[in-house]
Amino acid sequence: MKEQKTLKGLAEIKQFFKSNETPIYFISATCFNLLGIDEWVGNLKYISHIDSFEGLHPNLFSPKVEMAHEEFQSIEDINNYLLQHTEVIDYIESRSLDGKAGKALFLMFNEKTEEAAKTLGLDVCFPSAKLRTFLDNIVNTNRLDEKAGVACVPYVLSSVESYSQLRKVSEKLGKNLVVQTPFGDSGHTTFFISNEQEFDLHKEEIIKEKEVKIMKRINCYGTAIEGCVTKHGTLVAPLMTELVGFKELTPYKGGWCGNEVYANAFTPDIREKATKYTQLFGDQLRKEGYKGYFELDFLIDQDNGEIYLGELNPRISGASSITNHALFAMKDVPLFLFHLLEWMDVPYEIDVKELTDRWAKPENNDSWSQLIIKHTKKTLAIVTEAPASGIWEMKKNGKIKFKKMDAHRQSVVDDNEAFFFQITQKNGYLYEGADLGILVMRGRLMSDDFKLSDRGKRWIRALRAQYKSDIIDAGLLTEEDLMEAGDFKML
Repeated sequence: MKEQKTLKGLAEIKQFFKSNETPIYFISATCFNLLGIDEWVGNLKYISHIDSFEGLHPNLFSPKVEMAHEEFQSIEDINNYLLQHTEVIDYIESRSLDGKAGKALFLMFNEKTEEAAKTLGLDVCFPSAKLRTFLDNIVNTNRLDEKAGVACVPYVLSSVESYSQLRKVSEKLGKNLVVQTPFGDSGHTTFFISNEQEFDLHKEEIIKEKEVKIMKRINCYGTAIEGCVTKHGTLVAPLMTELVGFKELTPYKGGWCGNEVYANAFTPDIREKATKYTQLFGDQLRKEGYKGYFELDFLIDQDNGEIYLGELNPRISGASSITNHALFAMKDVPLFLFHLLEWMDVPYEIDVKELTDRWAKPENNDSWSQLIIKHTKKTLAIVTEAPASGIWEMKKNGKIKFKKMDAHRQSVVDDNEAFFFQITQKNGYLYEGADLGILVMRGRLMSDDFKLSDRGKRWIRALRAQYKSDIIDAGLLTEEDLMEAGDFKML
């Protein structure tokens, strides 16, 4: 076998990926998280359960025939279904190179996914599901924080049997608490507790866990930052804001519902601390056996200006699309390409500090925002009309009009345009928490004090108006119908 030349510098890394011949697949419910990476990486294809572009995206494959399957309860279930679908199997086999199926990327996967990928001859380009599950556990994340020397909001880890016991173990944390169960889900598993009545609302979810995280409640802003653990150190992208709990977007008080990236977000001190903490945490992840892409949520205390680590996502995330399309990524290469390098068996050399420092400079950051729009009503309905993915334009009267099908957010010209990515489609179900889609716009959608802007509210109202639906009497549905409606995030 010919020895692989060491890639030196970004120009050689770009060329390596442009000329890549190894089949690479991002397999998930949708292609949103890595949308656009196919334009940097030759031979990368999306295999999605939901075809958000209705057959118009050149690199997206979605099975046309629905095969019999157990009802989906997670993205893992969707991926396992796709890997066993005859159309997907035929598609992967038709694209094999020298008898090799290629490499697989997932947002979420489990041991069953790993086995199905192995059966097809696909190499999974992520650390094992077992390791990811261990790291994904919020309780374990806090123990890693301590090893890495990263600051956390004052907390205790404990089992909880009753309200009185909760108060006893958290005595030093004050009256107002935040309780999180081990595996988070955009606000589903974060509970704000100040009294016994609030505890009773979530009692069953809390006491069934062997251990939960109990935090002092702070007056905080949410942030997100992504990094990549490489053999040369931990690369860090710029710190982003997080939109959390806006009732216009999500029914969940602590629910993530978007991000912004822009030059000079937060103070220099906070940005420097976030970068330092991300590098420390990434270095600790490598000691735990992890390599590749990850995302951290930091909490900024409005009262004292301190920054604390909130949670870890050991994977690509809902914020990855923002990170990999920002100006610094367009000028150099998207952060995700370094994840691929770690799994492509190719030697390469980079200066991690030089890249991280350059990406942090204001002149290398433009301004983008994304809104994750959920169905917020406690109703069940079936969609009769849904807005298409592509570029939408807002008129002076506040109504929006479809301009063109497009998969490029860079095609958004000004503040009157937005890129919409469709998730809930015609004949799909609307239920509380269902993901309708994602709106991506140039500029910011929050004020400096983290209030949703009027511009953002106008776009949300206008987009919701594009969805038409018929309310369903849940009593007329079978249990199978209700399960099909689903109750899990797609991002």
